[in-house]
Amino acid sequence: MTSANSSLYPVRRGKHKIFIGMAPGVGKTFRMLEEGHALKQEGIDVVIGLLETHGRKETMEKAEGWEIVPRQQIPRGGLTLTEMDTEAILKRSPQLALIDELAHTNVPGSLREKRYEDVQLILAAGIDVYSTMNIQHLESLNDLVARITGVVVRERVPDRILEEADEVVVIDVTPETLQERLLEGKIYATEKIQQSLDNFFQRRNLIALRELALREVADNIEEDAIASSPNGKFCNVHERVLVCVSTYPNSVQLLRRGARLANYMNAPLYVLFVADPERFLTKEESLHIHTCEKLCKEFSGTFIRVTNSQIAKAIAEVAEKYHITQIVIGESQRSRWQMFLKGSLTQRLVRLLKNVDLHIISSEKASSSKR
Repeated sequence: MTSANSSLYPVRRGKHKIFIGMAPGVGKTFRMLEEGHALKQEGIDVVIGLLETHGRKETMEKAEGWEIVPRQQIPRGGLTLTEMDTEAILKRSPQLALIDELAHTNVPGSLREKRYEDVQLILAAGIDVYSTMNIQHLESLNDLVARITGVVVRERVPDRILEEADEVVVIDVTPETLQERLLEGKIYATEKIQQSLDNFFQRRNLIALRELALREVADNIEEDAIASSPNGKFCNVHERVLVCVSTYPNSVQLLRRGARLANYMNAPLYVLFVADPERFLTKEESLHIHTCEKLCKEFSGTFIRVTNSQIAKAIAEVAEKYHITQIVIGESQRSRWQMFLKGSLTQRLVRLLKNVDLHIISSEKASSSKR
């Protein structure tokens, strides 16, 4: 038997597209309306489920002529507050609903505590949703954002909401452009401008928040690429640095050089030692490798130890497994006659590696980098 509500809850789940930015005023809502309008022009049934213009002229103009689902009126302590009317959106059942401020906390007494919970219900009903949020509202970044800005964000969205989204789009502007918009009165009222510039909208805060937003979406893109690529082969989005150490004394300097490269690229550091299965390390060599491992941990790196008689092959396998983009090796300690007979490690790596940059550090350079 088909229930009366079955038409509201088809099998297909709605698609969710999130427009994310580093701060208020980057243009998330404007872009959402722009894309919604383009779809409307193509004949898609689009409505505004909830819109917050914050008095911004360009946003209000962009919303003119739209069908807007009326807000729910909620009496509260002698006042009448408004919230998005989720049930009305479900009843209207458009193809696409535009819903602003995903992290919003609903008025106490509402059926659901958070707006993202309302969005989940709408998606479950087979309705596509475009929504907006700022990076500082992401749950896992809460402590980091507090350290950067000095502001503890109370309204938060679980990471799974972003992970489950069908598409995440970063609306990116430079910190300078955002500060200009603020000074022009396009984000907040005049009386709030200087206070905002002195606090949340400081340039250093905006630079850090912008990097967080771009990095978060890059993470999502890379995870999707890994999941959808055959054999896990894909073009890396993030840099990853692998330093190859050996029993030679210059490995410590090599590791420091690689750690600086990783720090410069804001990339994770991996350190690899390939042990020869046909020989045991001396006590001195074992202590040396242990020193390299300790130093790797001091640099917050990941130390990897494998056993393989074919060093180049082992390095290539580790590089593929960890999606390495940069490899740091020392200059060959072999004589020219040995390299002529057996070939150099560098030559073999070049043949085995694809889309990986190889940094060959000479003993002199490695030594000069010691601090």
